[in-house]
Amino acid sequence: MRIPSEADFASRLRSAAVTARVGLWLGVCFGICFVTGLVSHYAQNADHPIAFPASPVWGYRVTQGLHVTTGTAAVPLLLVKLWTVYPRLFLRPARGARRLLLDALERGSIGVLVAAAVFQLATGLANAAQWYPWSFSFRSTHYAIAWVAIGALLLHVAVKLPVIRGALAAGVEDTAYDRPSATEPGVLSRRGLLRTAWLAAGVAVLATAGSTVPVLRRVSVLGVRSGDGPMGMPVNKSAAAAGVTASATSADYRLTVAHGGREVALTRADLAAMPQSTRTLPIACVEGWSANGTWTGVPVRDLLDLVGAPRGADVLVSSLQESGPYTTIVLHASFADDERTLLALALGGEPLAIDHGYPARVIAPDRPGVLQTKWVRRIEVAA
Repeated sequence: MRIPSEADFASRLRSAAVTARVGLWLGVCFGICFVTGLVSHYAQNADHPIAFPASPVWGYRVTQGLHVTTGTAAVPLLLVKLWTVYPRLFLRPARGARRLLLDALERGSIGVLVAAAVFQLATGLANAAQWYPWSFSFRSTHYAIAWVAIGALLLHVAVKLPVIRGALAAGVEDTAYDRPSATEPGVLSRRGLLRTAWLAAGVAVLATAGSTVPVLRRVSVLGVRSGDGPMGMPVNKSAAAAGVTASATSADYRLTVAHGGREVALTRADLAAMPQSTRTLPIACVEGWSANGTWTGVPVRDLLDLVGAPRGADVLVSSLQESGPYTTIVLHASFADDERTLLALALGGEPLAIDHGYPARVIAPDRPGVLQTKWVRRIEVAA
């Protein structure tokens, strides 16, 4: 089979004018996705040199919704951009040391960027669907490759900046930066191709954004969560999947609150007899879905006061779930001392469903859902 040459691609649609415009919006999507991804990664870290804010309560919901939405919008934009630049893979290497270096940097940055982008988008979409056909840690790997992708993107922009600026400054039909062989009209005009790309990105957003924006749930056919679930709230992991059905419903259940040598053991009835607080707070998950709930329970700060725990101390919260990466999490002082952070016993005025964390769960403002521990068995001030 003959390897194609650059001359085999004659469509005027494969032009710098189109590539630069699609690339601009793809870069915007990548930039938002990168920054919001950093926010999510930092929020899940055990160590917080700078306290993660507990306000606004909807902050994580917005950033993670933007992260998944812009990542989804990037998929059709990336496909269009790859289609427009594909002929450049078959260009003869440039002559002269400087031009050869720039050519190598351009092709190398494109290769790394494409590989990293495809990996990030494919694994990100799989994570949103909670499908993990791999053995590596999604969170740490996704974070590392994000730096690779953004580094390759910045290098690519730096190498191609003169062309990008020229193509964006000129009209979309300008041919100054076209390849010599790009002379045949396509089935669409350049503006038609761009409008199709924007439309495809918009449809991708509408098809998925309902996971974060409830009013769009009827049209978001690809949303990872519809909003349905026990008590009108989605569930990521059920009690059966966590293996806690028996222990969570046992009459022997006790919540232990500990600080130093002091411990208090409380039944669920003891917790229900304490002064209760009601807060409307969202659950926002790394997969991009979120939902508001009206939670009632005991402020975590009140529980810590029972054992004389000082303010400003991080807290370890442990679940009845015996295995998994989030059986014990750090509840940082900025959340533990916040009056809105509850050990929730009820949702929407009704006792918690077991899949929502019965007998008791943590709910804190502006916090990743994966850290809102369900089936809590122990709260202990970190040493």
